[in-house]
Amino acid sequence: HAHIYTHTCSFTHTPALILTHTHTHSRKHNKERASWTSIHNGSVKMCMTMLFRSRFLFLLAVAALLAVLSLSLQFSSTRREVSMRPAGDRRTRERRVGNPRWRTQEKPKSRNGPRPVHLIPVATSKEDGMVAKIRKQISVNMYTAPPSLDPIYEAYLYCNMPNNTDHGLEGHAPPDYKLLSVHVMIRHGDRYPLYAIPKTKAPAIDCTLIPGREPSHRLLKDFIKNRNNAAKGQLDSPLNNIALVPSHTVCEMGELTQTGVVQHLLNGEHLNGKYIRKHRLLPDNWTMKQLYVESTGKSRTLESGLALLYSLLPRFDWRKIRVRHQWSTIFCSNSCDCPMRNHYLEEEQRRQYNLRVKNNVLERTYIEMAKIVGVPTRQLRAANPIDSLLCHFCHNVSFPCTEQGCINLDHFRAIKAHQLEDERDRQRKKLYYKYALLATHPILNQTVTRMQRIAQGMKDEIFALYSAHDVTVAPMLSALGITHASFPRFGARLIFEIWQNGKDKKKNFVRILYNGDDVTSQTSFCSGLKAHSKRLCRFENFLNFVRKDVFAVFNSTNYYDACHRRVF
Repeated sequence: HAHIYTHTCSFTHTPALILTHTHTHSRKHNKERASWTSIHNGSVKMCMTMLFRSRFLFLLAVAALLAVLSLSLQFSSTRREVSMRPAGDRRTRERRVGNPRWRTQEKPKSRNGPRPVHLIPVATSKEDGMVAKIRKQISVNMYTAPPSLDPIYEAYLYCNMPNNTDHGLEGHAPPDYKLLSVHVMIRHGDRYPLYAIPKTKAPAIDCTLIPGREPSHRLLKDFIKNRNNAAKGQLDSPLNNIALVPSHTVCEMGELTQTGVVQHLLNGEHLNGKYIRKHRLLPDNWTMKQLYVESTGKSRTLESGLALLYSLLPRFDWRKIRVRHQWSTIFCSNSCDCPMRNHYLEEEQRRQYNLRVKNNVLERTYIEMAKIVGVPTRQLRAANPIDSLLCHFCHNVSFPCTEQGCINLDHFRAIKAHQLEDERDRQRKKLYYKYALLATHPILNQTVTRMQRIAQGMKDEIFALYSAHDVTVAPMLSALGITHASFPRFGARLIFEIWQNGKDKKKNFVRILYNGDDVTSQTSFCSGLKAHSKRLCRFENFLNFVRKDVFAVFNSTNYYDACHRRVF
């Protein structure tokens, strides 16, 4: 336009020429503009075409990236499933074991379900001239329980690692029922092994109590301090020289660990909420007469019982504590003379031996382990290696190694699998059941007699505690007919509750719980328990079982006759 305006001003004296020239330039400009527009439109079309192509390429790239991520996730999931598999093909894991640089990062802990075990190969340095070997540690990850009982999973349950999610059914009953009395039998908490594997280093575990070290409990610090007042308590003379808390930096054989103390602090805290705060079984000003405590002469049972009482009682006061000594691990007191009980125990031990010698896998396992540690197979078997290996397993300590190799998880699995098979065979043969009936009758009779007095109005010994061993709890479960119960774990609890019908005080009922589960309907004397019975069993059933039904198995009418009459 500026170009046209300039020419117009220059030819003002020739209007026709100006008009003609102006039209000429205008047409020329229109052609240029049309040409520019055409070029511009072509460029736009080209840009749009390139843009659409770029978008297509972009989407194609995104799709490829998503495909790669999906394959990666599937691959990692497959690896995780292989590592979680407790039994089966171990070749993938063994290839990892062969690489000393391989490590497993710590997995995040889940709150749901128990934790299967994986091996973590760790390269170790040379020690005492020995060639460094790949040591196998135990890493625990929390997953849901397998569909069938796996030896490794069962071992994890046995360890009973402390947590704050243990919710039991203790103290549950219809609102019109009154809780009269509670009788508790516990197995001591986690302990150091009673046996050592020959020619190997014992697991290095510190048995001193340190509140800042896991596992811990909010009452642990006060529990440690409270032992200074122990002189005010009353302990039977055989218990006076026993330590009240574990105190060795290197654990002694059979010594209670900090884990064991915490297990029973948690037990006592749980029972406090059920029986003290909810049902007011013991008032704040409870007296010594309302409490009955009995323990064997081992430090692990005494310390476990005191830990449970400390977190259970409303106000722990040593001046109100009396602990009676029980010299027998089956709590037979003054009724331990029973030849037939010993006879059935010998028969049971013979059954165990016969089953063991038939297990070829177990025998090969012992032979392999004996070669590793350099001792005869018979000597290794006599050392009961599973006791020491369980300590390694529960405390996540490497299994023993020598110049000849390492004891590994497969060896551990084979022995635990045999133990599970032994429990099933024991239930079938019934020899242990007969032993259990005679072994537990004295303590059952003591329990039912105390319950009967309380049902009749006595207010003394309304809470009883027996701090015992696995060889105490296991026959008790068998005698009651609870055949599907697992072997007593560390910190196990078996509880008898007696309830009174609020509408008819002459009717009393009993509930039996094992590790928080109501097993009343599984007992032989309450097996016909119906849903409408409110999960309570008539106390008379329990009374008749202890006083009469037990002896019918031996064609006898009393304990003495059953113990001394030989039945073949």
